[in-house]
Amino acid sequence: MQNTHVVIMAGGIGSRFWPMSTSSCPKQFIDVMGCGKSLIQLTADRFAGVCPPENIWVVTSEKYTSLVHEQLPQVPECNVLAEPCQRNTAPCIAYVSWKIKKRFPEANIVVTPSDQLVMDTVEFQRVIAKALTFTEQSNAIVTLGMKPSRPETGYGYIAAGEGLLRDKEIFHVEAFKEKPDRTTAEQYLAEGHFFWNAGIFVWNVKTISTALRVHVPALAQVFDRIYPDLYTEREAEMISKSFPSCENISIDYAVMEKAGEIYVLPAEFGWSDLGTWGALHGLLPQDEAGNSVVAPEVKLYESKNCMVHTPQARKVVIQGLDGYIVAEKDGVLLICKLEEEQRIKEFSK
Repeated sequence: MQNTHVVIMAGGIGSRFWPMSTSSCPKQFIDVMGCGKSLIQLTADRFAGVCPPENIWVVTSEKYTSLVHEQLPQVPECNVLAEPCQRNTAPCIAYVSWKIKKRFPEANIVVTPSDQLVMDTVEFQRVIAKALTFTEQSNAIVTLGMKPSRPETGYGYIAAGEGLLRDKEIFHVEAFKEKPDRTTAEQYLAEGHFFWNAGIFVWNVKTISTALRVHVPALAQVFDRIYPDLYTEREAEMISKSFPSCENISIDYAVMEKAGEIYVLPAEFGWSDLGTWGALHGLLPQDEAGNSVVAPEVKLYESKNCMVHTPQARKVVIQGLDGYIVAEKDGVLLICKLEEEQRIKEFSK
């Protein structure tokens, strides 16, 4: 436990959840579920018992650091790393990995997004513990694969290959697959060895730093130059100067699709990436007409299959809607068909 570190990636802006999620306060910092805690707080909470609070790290945008400090006061200020610009997940992971390895060269690391939902925390912690045990004793990289419940076209997939003789829950990764069309997704579901890519990774710090050095050497060189200034007064200045030169590349393209010892641990713990209003609608409790509501007072008449998220409104009355999103925040009201939610980015401009 003392050697385990958790990295929470919290730099996204969640544009598909507009107007609830905005560039000034994206969805990871919002009580999306109406449960009294934001998504990033729920993320940190599920690692209680996995590692001590001082071993939690958050990588976020410079403009969100105050939100992180406010919502996660248990995380040391020096563990909140500020990116001067967005450069995807590989530079984010490289920055925190070089930082961790300077003081904790034997660290075993879990990397997780900040805006996912996990319903079964006990099973989640069991799976994480198994992955950590495996990476502590090997040079393996483990990614969690969510067992698919439907032919989802919005997620990437992981194809599992041969299992390990010493551990029948962990499999070699045969291939990473891009988001499929409906027919391909149905085929993946029928074959039974394809899993949703949740973007949750487990590795030790030596493994990931070596993999980055081998597969994206230019990126590793950026942080090699910064390395002497980490934990000094010059760190922020050096990051500000050098981080924008990093290639804009995901960890999947940079490492996962190239490295040798990549494994998948299939899991079921009530996972959702909460990427859309439709996903939230499917997770929240629904009334007999299929409506989900997060609001102090809503009255629905002749309405069904709606997602209503108006926590700031004193009273909302809706009549005659079928399959709509009704969302309000800070004086901005969205009324949009659920089936047209992919256009929300267009509407928010």
